[in-house]
Amino acid sequence: MSSSAANAPERANRGRLGAPVKEILRTNDAVLVSAVEALLDGAGIPHLVLDQNMSVLEGSLGILPRRVLVDDNHSRSARRLLEDAGLAGELRPDAG
Repeated sequence: MSSSAANAPERANRGRLGAPVKEILRTNDAVLVSAVEALLDGAGIPHLVLDQNMSVLEGSLGILPRRVLVDDNHSRSARRLLEDAGLAGELRPDAG
């Protein structure tokens, strides 16, 4: 097995942040995504929004959810921040 193939699972959990990431939110609500981004930006928590521009493919129907990912090292503080903001019900189950 080549070294690049052996590292594929590790790379799969890395986003543009350059570190392992965790999905903390998945929603079709663009306003919620914007609010979460503002909270994370304000707290200085590195994050990434995926599938934000998929509306071009779906015809702006809002059927494809947007995903918010945070650096694995910041996932607990991000979850706590969003829980404190009253968004606990919107969070993805914590996988560990």
